Amino acid sequence: MKVTRALQPFLPPYRHLLPDLPTLRNFPNLSNFATIPNISSLPSLPSRLAGLSMTLVKATALDLAILAGHLLLYPSGIAQERRAAVRPALPRAAGVADPAQLPAQVGPPPVVLLHGFIDNRSVFVLLRRSLAQHGRHRVESLNYSPLTCDIRTAAELLGRHIEEICERTGSRQVDVVGHSLGGLIARYYVQRLGGDVRVRTLVTLGTPHSGTRVAPLANAHPIVRQMRPGSEVIEELARPAPGCRTHFVSFWSDLDHLMDPLESACVDHPDLLAQNVRVTGIGHLALPVHPAVATGIRQALDASPDAAHPGASAGARTGGLTVA
Repeated sequence: MKVTRALQPFLPPYRHLLPDLPTLRNFPNLSNFATIPNISSLPSLPSRLAGLSMTLVKATALDLAILAGHLLLYPSGIAQERRAAVRPALPRAAGVADPAQLPAQVGPPPVVLLHGFIDNRSVFVLLRRSLAQHGRHRVESLNYSPLTCDIRTAAELLGRHIEEICERTGSRQVDVVGHSLGGLIARYYVQRLGGDVRVRTLVTLGTPHSGTRVAPLANAHPIVRQMRPGSEVIEELARPAPGCRTHFVSFWSDLDHLMDPLESACVDHPDLLAQNVRVTGIGHLALPVHPAVATGIRQALDASPDAAHPGASAGARTGGLTVA
């Protein structure tokens, strides 16, 4: 039993990539592994386990390297991002257009980046650079306090931030990219606070849309409890949302140790126009950093909602990204 518990963080990837492997919950002692029914009939099990183990090792090593780099950058993202002030209206004669008024929705809409739990905007350094290099120059990040204890409160803060961006830039809408908890905050704003009027496309990266059971010891934090299956927040997001106008694109990884089950990072709601993109070969921390995912994010943001919606449906799977 102790061995089984020690393996819990690694079970979601194994269950998904080896669906024909019997669940370990039925076997209190792994010492009799050979006696598991049908274990000998699993095709090429040793080679599959070896390949999967190497993939997990590579993904874990990449996540650790990203974590080390992010810890170095973390102090640079603690302070809120500086934002340009709204230009004051200039006096003008009657009938003359206001020279200070920005044209509405010129070019692509601004992009708002929202980080995950106990993180800050520094996690998006590489993604911001990628977006800027491909024409997305209006990119802003929002830091919510690590002491935030309620997803609803954070969603209200996001809503005020987006309204300020729209007023300052003259844009009617924005696109949002949320990593992990950030994606759940953004979804709550869109689905429960009327944010679908302002958010054209919401891209989520490793977000527990259906709740995650990983790390039960973290339940001491209220916001972690809200990310559990069956929590009040998760139940609210499961309620009907007819007419929601936002286009959802969810990137989920089959090696994400923080998602249990792995498919909890998919948007599965009958009223939402959603596409779920499977990412193979990287873990949770690499999702907002890896260049292949950045390319997928750009493609999702560049696709116009009118073109994306007909092909989208609740829980649609649209291929995936393989990261070697």
